[in-house]
Amino acid sequence: MAETELERAEKRYAQAKARLQALRNRAATQARKLDTRRKVILGGALVDLAARDATAAAMLDRLVRNLPREQDRRAFEGWSPKDAAATAGEPPDADPGAAAEA
Repeated sequence: MAETELERAEKRYAQAKARLQALRNRAATQARKLDTRRKVILGGALVDLAARDATAAAMLDRLVRNLPREQDRRAFEGWSPKDAAATAGEPPDADPGAAAEA
């Protein structure tokens, strides 16, 4: 049985609609990835700053204590910005300019 013009048009419409949805999904995925990357970069910068600056460390501690979700707060149990500095291979109270002066 031959396909009518209407059936062909409906088929093309369905295919175009599927392509549009795939493009929207891809754009949303890229936006989420970029958002996550930005959060990781900012978080790393904040932890680095807090390891060197007492005011930033206090602010970070306050942020962690005020996280609304218990499971998020538990992820930080026993952690401090100084721990992050030690993990990165530098002493917690290291002066970042000291190496340049030596």
